[in-house]
Amino acid sequence: MVTRKKSGLGADPFKSRPNLGIFSPTEPTPSKQDSDPGEGNTSLTVEVAKIVLPKQQPRRYFDPAKMQQLAASVQQHGILEPLLVRPLDDGYELIAGERRYRAAKEVGLKDVPVVIRQMSDQEALQIAIVENLQREDLNPLEETEGIITLLSMQLEIGQAAVSQLLHRLAKSSDNVVGKDAEQLETIKTVFDTVGGMDWKSFASHRLPLMNLPDPILDALREGKIEYTKARAIARVKDIEQQEDLLKEAISQDLSLSQIKEKVSELKATTAEATKSSYPLKNRFDTAYRLSKRSKVWDDPKKQKKLEKLLAEMESLFVEDN
Repeated sequence: MVTRKKSGLGADPFKSRPNLGIFSPTEPTPSKQDSDPGEGNTSLTVEVAKIVLPKQQPRRYFDPAKMQQLAASVQQHGILEPLLVRPLDDGYELIAGERRYRAAKEVGLKDVPVVIRQMSDQEALQIAIVENLQREDLNPLEETEGIITLLSMQLEIGQAAVSQLLHRLAKSSDNVVGKDAEQLETIKTVFDTVGGMDWKSFASHRLPLMNLPDPILDALREGKIEYTKARAIARVKDIEQQEDLLKEAISQDLSLSQIKEKVSELKATTAEATKSSYPLKNRFDTAYRLSKRSKVWDDPKKQKKLEKLLAEMESLFVEDN
């Protein structure tokens, strides 16, 4: 059953930026009470069972505790803000409002308020990404992934190419022409739309996040650990030690300083183990090669120390001959 309501949702604040072709689903718009559900923006109430999730979902993790809180609110007050959907042959596809949709299903609501809008697959995905990026509880990984996906769609290049382009433009953004200049304008427009971060800062501080090991990325995505702690743990190169430290950091809620201290201890232990397994003669040969490039010969204090060490070494070699 479809029941028309007077409230609406979905004005386009990006009309001055036609290249984006996206809008903020949180902006109010006058409803079209008598319009066809498949045309324009129409605020309606539809059956939850007729709404399906999209195949491509920018949001992959939902905090269980926060979902319980939202479900309790929906149970008491209902859905206060309409979901955004687009029409299908036999129902509707959800575009924005997945948390509300899940909460409605959880508490057993039969009908929910929606705004119906005709849109292409690409428009639908872009709107879902923008809505996701405007969340207050967005963690750094979700935000980074969302922005890269949005840039990929707007620039019409692969996500790996987006990262390469951002790195390159960050080094030469003051002197770009031609296609690079056009792409830079698109990048700036996307970041102006999303808000909250400069594109250069994103290139410097957020792109490296995507190179973190998968277990650390999963913990970040689920909000189990902060970005600064994740980067510190990633400095441990031994995979087993890294995963053990990650589990310990999460279970014991270690501070960043505690994690850094443990990382230093692990590195020192690894260095000692490497030394003990490295033949003494090889170490001597390595030290000799390093001495050829060293500046120790220009430092009088270091030369005195070296003289004492050499005297001890010479005596050892003499005794053994």
